[in-house]
Amino acid sequence: MQTTISVLIIGSGATAITDAWALARRRLFAVPLPDWGLVGRWVAHLFRGRLWHQNIARTPGVRGERALGWATHYFVGIVFAALIPALWGEQWLREPRLLPAMLVGVISVAAPFFIMQPAMGAGIAASRTPRPWIARLQSLATHAVFGLGLFVSAWISR
Repeated sequence: MQTTISVLIIGSGATAITDAWALARRRLFAVPLPDWGLVGRWVAHLFRGRLWHQNIARTPGVRGERALGWATHYFVGIVFAALIPALWGEQWLREPRLLPAMLVGVISVAAPFFIMQPAMGAGIAASRTPRPWIARLQSLATHAVFGLGLFVSAWISR
């Protein structure tokens, strides 16, 4: 039970740190915030049997999509947090180390590159976006911040 609570706290904390990073990027560099409503739209349509979209922004909206998107965002953060004690043992929760957290954070970029972006119409690793390499670097930086957030959240919560 304690492991589950720790994973919930660490995953939520790391995701919140990632959200703070998004706010800082918007204020400092005018980078738009992620639209979690589009993720919620994709998830809602996924439950209706539709995985792929030409452009998720043009797919009909769904009631409650923004809340569903935010919930999905935090759920996925918690799932990735659960990988650390699963792969490195529960000892990591008591004595967090940076390397496992950063590895999970950086490797987690595979989810948007190979699942979310293609399914939402942006192509593999944002290949169908106007500036794919900028999108890729931003995704990688964000997931590295998530990895750092995993470590910081674990260190604070131990």
